[in-house]
Amino acid sequence: MIELIKKAMLTGLGVASLTKEKIEEVAKDFIEKGKLTEQEGKKLVDELMARSEESKEDIKKQVDEVVGKAISKLDIATKDDIAALRAEILAMKKE
Repeated sequence: MIELIKKAMLTGLGVASLTKEKIEEVAKDFIEKGKLTEQEGKKLVDELMARSEESKEDIKKQVDEVVGKAISKLDIATKDDIAALRAEILAMKKE
């Protein structure tokens, strides 16, 4: 039963968009209806929160990669580039 609930929630809500409050709300609802025990509810919340965090991290990595590629193609200076130029200018001023 718990696997079916997890699959339904993951499919219906999108893993990355799940908030702790929403997950707890759904688990509490299933516990109150007698479809899950307290332990199963806690396990469900823990597992879905872990998956949600993993999905958010995956999405963040993908976004960072896409943005990095776009910046590279546009030939825009990065923070590191600017910091290097500042250091170079300071070194020249000292001379």
